[in-house]
Amino acid sequence: MTEKQQSNIRTVLAIALCVVLAALVILSGSNHSVRIHNIPVFALAGVLPFLLHWLMFLPAYAFQTEHYFDLTGAVSFIAAILLGNWAITSMALTPGMRTQLLSLMVLTWALRLGSFLFLRVKRAGEDRRFRDIKQRPLRFLLTWTLGGLWVLITVAPALAAISSSHSVPMGPLAYAALALWGIGLMLEVVADRQKSAFRANPDNRRRFIHTGLWALSRHPNYLGEIMLWLGVALLAAPALQGWQYGTLISPFFVILLLCKVSGIPLLEARAEQTWGHDPEYRRYVQQTPVLIPFLRGRHRENHQE
Repeated sequence: MTEKQQSNIRTVLAIALCVVLAALVILSGSNHSVRIHNIPVFALAGVLPFLLHWLMFLPAYAFQTEHYFDLTGAVSFIAAILLGNWAITSMALTPGMRTQLLSLMVLTWALRLGSFLFLRVKRAGEDRRFRDIKQRPLRFLLTWTLGGLWVLITVAPALAAISSSHSVPMGPLAYAALALWGIGLMLEVVADRQKSAFRANPDNRRRFIHTGLWALSRHPNYLGEIMLWLGVALLAAPALQGWQYGTLISPFFVILLLCKVSGIPLLEARAEQTWGHDPEYRRYVQQTPVLIPFLRGRHRENHQE
């Protein structure tokens, strides 16, 4: 068996694993979900992100473009939430305050980040992450499948609470969760805008950003994203029952994804390759924590290792 064949087999197995994980999340979220035509609302909305990603994979591969990958993710979040709300209202059920807030939180985030990432890729001309992947159909399909899994797991607690047959009044925890989400969204928006403004200045073309929020954290936008999804999970939690609690893996999945897989590790490696020889960058790395402000000692020690 050739190396290419072995690689293809591993990719197919990875796609199958994604589908299995998605099935487990859907089974978990569908527990105590209200039903429409005897189908759990969570299951209907949970399958949608995969269908949209697989559908968009076809033209993306045919035209060798990744420009609509992030936009598809944003649309998938929006579609899942809207489908969940439509199913609830079609059964003459009135969405409570918790459902309305969760829907608004997810929709606001998806509209903001989806448009931001789409426009950024259009301006840049390409997303370097896809430069090699998009030429290999199975690897490219795996990437789009992972996109569907990312949407499902991330939105799962909100979707489970929206479709839950269990209604709980709003309490202090709900307002604390809303505040956490608001602070997280503000961090993400401000950090992204600061970085965009920095890059728009021709004088900063070969420089790294270390001002504003970026003076406190090397990845303040990711810190904001983690905080806002923690807020979503906390707001959703009281409405969950039984196996629905399994959907609360969402914020931990976001942390794992950003801190260990596709977020911080890739950006840190790229920054090291670009500015690793720069003494000013070396000082920035030593003095500025990777994620959480004021945790410099631990991060400095890890870097020196």
